[in-house]
Amino acid sequence: MQIAQRILKIEASQSLVMAARAKAMKAAGIDVVSMSLGEPDMDTPAHIRRAAQEAVDNHWSHYGPVAGTPTLREAVANYQNGVNGNAIPWIADDVLVSAGAKMAIYNAIQAAVNPGDEVVIPMPSWVSYTEMVKLADGVVVPVQTKYENRYCLTPDELRKALTPKTRMLILCSPNNPTGSVYSKEELNALMRVLREFPDVYVLSDEIYNEIIYEPAMSLSNFADFAERLIIINGVSKAYAMTGYRIGWLMSKNKAFVNACIRLQGQQVTCATMIAQKAAEAALTGDQECVAQMRQVFARRRDLICQLASEIRNLKFHHPQGAFYIFPDVSPWGTGDEIAERLLEQAHVAVVSGSAFGCPSCIRLSYAISEDEIRTAMSRIAALLK
Repeated sequence: MQIAQRILKIEASQSLVMAARAKAMKAAGIDVVSMSLGEPDMDTPAHIRRAAQEAVDNHWSHYGPVAGTPTLREAVANYQNGVNGNAIPWIADDVLVSAGAKMAIYNAIQAAVNPGDEVVIPMPSWVSYTEMVKLADGVVVPVQTKYENRYCLTPDELRKALTPKTRMLILCSPNNPTGSVYSKEELNALMRVLREFPDVYVLSDEIYNEIIYEPAMSLSNFADFAERLIIINGVSKAYAMTGYRIGWLMSKNKAFVNACIRLQGQQVTCATMIAQKAAEAALTGDQECVAQMRQVFARRRDLICQLASEIRNLKFHHPQGAFYIFPDVSPWGTGDEIAERLLEQAHVAVVSGSAFGCPSCIRLSYAISEDEIRTAMSRIAALLK
């Protein structure tokens, strides 16, 4: 049976591949610690689970509006209006609710990028950005950022990457896989460059915005970018709801939002109605659960950084957000080689930095228990020594 070329030209998600290999080894009785997935290990908070159960009991089992329920779209708009320093007045009509933030990003790229259009992606970056641009027949313009800049894009690097064919810049802060967070000064410098290129969309992936250990800001602080700014977020990371698959995109550009709604209408009709009610409860309910999870991740960050710092020659930045560290393992081999050896010899599943565009590194997720972190880091240290 013929397979379409558009599918053959994209890569499988390496984080999912490594997670599947780890699960298979565990099923075979091997004691594997998996640091491969970006998924909180906590349970979804009780009040959110109750909302999902009530949605079932109240027969939220039929088709809903393509763009999401009016109450959830309003809750998302109110949430963004409350983000620190937000300067754009968001309303429900600016929101498209999708089956996860990943689908929201896919919709945005498909709606904005024509064949041959260029999309600037700072590297290292999340594994799926590049593949989604390929599916839109766009041209990926990877910009290799530097360790000394915490792998954050600089104004000079951005300016060199922009051309008349550039259609979109993708930024992720806090960043996956590095955990770096763009400062206010760094974002201001990037925006000054982008003001010279008014036809470039800016896609801001803010899925980790609630898991930040130091003060930060959203790109929605820049009111003059309202018509070309695309905010991506969701409930997966902040509320431990990865399996609920609820995310969203936001834009003040009505034609763009309507184009994304038209596309989604031909894909899934609507995100799951039960999950939408749960997401609404997450956004409008008590936010203490988010603060508690953030404190847990902060303790785990401190622990894994302490243990990593005890490994001689292991170079890494302390993450400012998300739940990853991204050490450079080049003294011992490539990221691919070390990831394979860690899985097969030390029984620790990590993701090679080559999946993120930085082959000298590996990504370690500390969205696991402290005991698992200690076990994994002990095994990593033993192998590297």
